[in-house]
Formats: sequence, structure tokens, C-alpha cells
Amino acid sequence: MSYLHILFDVTDGIAVITFNRPKALNALNSALLEELTTVLTAVAADEAIRVLILTGHGDKAFVAGADINEIAACNALTAKMFARKGQQTINQLQALPIPVVAAVNGYALGGGSEMALACDFIYASENAMFGLPEINLGIIPGFGGTQRLPRAVGAGRAKEMIFTGAMISAAEAMALGLVNTVVPQQELMGAVMKTARIMASKGKVSLRAAKEAINRGADVDLNTGCQMEADAFALCVASEDAAEGTSAFLEKRKPVFGGTRNS
Repeated sequence: MSYLHILFDVTDGIAVITFNRPKALNALNSALLEELTTVLTAVAADEAIRVLILTGHGDKAFVAGADINEIAACNALTAKMFARKGQQTINQLQALPIPVVAAVNGYALGGGSEMALACDFIYASENAMFGLPEINLGIIPGFGGTQRLPRAVGAGRAKEMIFTGAMISAAEAMALGLVNTVVPQQELMGAVMKTARIMASKGKVSLRAAKEAINRGADVDLNTGCQMEADAFALCVASEDAAEGTSAFLEKRKPVFGGTRNS
């Protein structure tokens, strides 16, 4: 299926979604969000896809924010609907059971930072810039930024960024723990793909279980989280992937995981 505002490719179990509105610096409008919802639904249903990468077209922007023209035309009701649509799509991204990596290749502002924050981790090019500058327009982040950024960098730092609208560099974002790796722009996709291939070679059951345990555990107390982990561990042990992994270790060979959910 072809799309107007995104590019979608799957190779060897690794899917890549590229935001493709370069004249608008890949800004998020309703049409792009609808296409993204469709693609994410397809990714979730495709058992052959083991890892998802998000990036932006061109060398200037990952996503430079929500489309200002669309926001300017909103009234209170349509603004709430637009915000909820963005939140629902980004929530759908975060809920994917497979690893999701943001390859931030330039500006990740407003909705771009909010999209990246919903990924499991972020690799950035040296020219990447992050920020939630909505305050400069007399508004606030509407796609989850007031909720995810404090969870990522702490309330004080998040408030400073949101209240001032200041942008931070990739190096600053890495120092805050927001970004895992910073590389020259021409090396970004190579670095992301290298990590994606490593993850894609692992057992899909254990990848899903690890992601679920981490994400669900963040919202509960330690004891409850450890109980969740024990349950997930038990299900992994009962899977065909675990049988393959342990056999391969004992036989001193590389495991070949089939991606089955359980035995």
C-alpha cells in the first residue's frame, strides 16, 4: 500500500516508517496521523516484523512539530479532537509489543519530540534538536509531551523546557538520558540498523516480555513489578524460543529463534 505522507519499508523483519512531508519539515497533520495509524495497525498484525524504526525524510527534520496551519484553524472543540487524535496515535506507537527506535535526523520539536518520547529509545544525529516550543505560540504540548517528558528527564527539567520553549542539542539530550547515542548524520541509519539487526535476531517472545515488564512496571510499586517480571519470565521459559536458546547455549551454537509466542 502506498501513502502520501509517509514511506514504509520492511526488510528482514525490520520495518522503517519515514515521515515524508519535507516541504513542511515533516510536520504532523491529520492526514499524516491517519496514515500512521493505518501503518501501525499493520505493523502490530505482522508477526514477521520484529523491530520498528521511525525517522524523517531529508536532512533537516525528524518531525518539526504539529502543522501550525491546522492548529491556527482550530476552535476549542476541533483543537481537542486534534490533540486526542495525536495522543491516540502516539499511544498506539508506544503500545507496540516490538522494540521501536527513533532515528532523529534533525529537528524533533513539539509533536516530533512527543513521537520520539513514545519510542523505546532514541538515536540522534549530531544536528538533531529537541524541544517543546508550544509556549511560544501561546499553547502547550498536546500530544503527550507534558506527561512523557517529565517521566523521561524529571519534572524540574521538563518544566524548564516547556515553560521556556527552549530547544536542546542532541548532546544535551544525551546528557539528560533522553537520547542513547549521538552520531554524525551520515552514520545515523547505519548505527540504528546495526542495533535493530541485533534485536531482530533475539527471541520475539522474550523481547515482548521484556518490553511489557519494563513498561508496566514503571507504573507500579517495586514488589508488584517484580511479580509481573516473574510471570513474564515463566511464560518465556515455556516458549519454544527458550527451548531453542538454552539448547543452543548447551550445544555451543548460535540460536535460531522462530518467534513463537509460547509452547
